[in-house]
Amino acid sequence: MGWQEIFTAISLILLIEGLIPFISPNTYRIFIHKMSKLNDDNLRIVGLVSIILGLILLFLNNL
Repeated sequence: MGWQEIFTAISLILLIEGLIPFISPNTYRIFIHKMSKLNDDNLRIVGLVSIILGLILLFLNNL
């Protein structure tokens, strides 16, 4: 397994992990206890940032 596959896997993890708080912040709170004190808008922002980071990483990986 090369670095490209690892980089792709990390990118996909960021995409998937970002979808959870963006789509369903209440479900995300169950799994991430530390983040449970954040309000829904902050959780959505975290999810959106994670999605964007994942997309950027996938784009850079395929250059």
